[in-house]
Amino acid sequence: MTSPGDTEFRHAQLRTEGSSLHVVEAGDPAAAPVVFLHGWPQSWRSWRAVMELAAQQVRAVAIDLPGIGESAGGPADGSKRRLADTVHQVIAGLGLRGATLVGHDVGGMITYAYLTNHDDLARAVIMDVVVPGLGPWEQVIRNPYLWHFAFHSIPALPERLVQGHQAEYFGYFYDVLSPDPARITAAARAAYVTAYASESALTAGFSWYRAFRQDAIDNQQPGRQRQVSAPLLYLRGEHEGGDINAYIAGFRDAGLTLVSQDVVPGAGHFAPEEQPAETWRLIGGFLGP
Repeated sequence: MTSPGDTEFRHAQLRTEGSSLHVVEAGDPAAAPVVFLHGWPQSWRSWRAVMELAAQQVRAVAIDLPGIGESAGGPADGSKRRLADTVHQVIAGLGLRGATLVGHDVGGMITYAYLTNHDDLARAVIMDVVVPGLGPWEQVIRNPYLWHFAFHSIPALPERLVQGHQAEYFGYFYDVLSPDPARITAAARAAYVTAYASESALTAGFSWYRAFRQDAIDNQQPGRQRQVSAPLLYLRGEHEGGDINAYIAGFRDAGLTLVSQDVVPGAGHFAPEEQPAETWRLIGGFLGP
């Protein structure tokens, strides 16, 4: 068995309908698959340290979401349902059976959309996010400290103001949402600036916010709030705000019957990078032996 520092990352491009996605893998290809989805403003790299640990036990797979980093194309409207369909094509294209899907931030919204539109997951983990249309969504979007939800939803303006200032703008969120901003290293910050360097990449990221209203409608449609048999673990950083029990109630009210919860010690919003060992300990424990 190799140590985490010796982990080999395998990079490839996978064609899906309308996209060419950057796929990164580590671990035994014959092991149980775990697929990791990043959020904003990050890329697959946000999972790197977790994947180094996970690769000792599972087949760890991460992607750059469409339009971000080394991935091209993707749904223009940022719909989480359509992004979930793209992730489904990745899982099918790689021949992954009984996969666990782990989503952080916007990746968690996509994970929820996957759970309610596809039936092939063994289990799922959603981290550090509220899901549009599920409690406590209405309370969260009224929080003035989440001003960027509205700003990012404005057509064209965020691209115009953020282009050329990605480092400063992204850095603001890393600094205020982490109890120890140094955990988001200079190398990681530089990688995210590169991942969102083009205007099209910025638009891809902001489109996730522009779709929130439609996402809420999608998640509340009759037939979407059906019973989901796959177990779900909801994780959040210890220093995240809000009552975690309200989030769990939202999932259960939406028809998810097997929901558990836990907290990543010492972490804020960016738990996979702030506390990768604790993050993987909790996810690995959820996977079971």
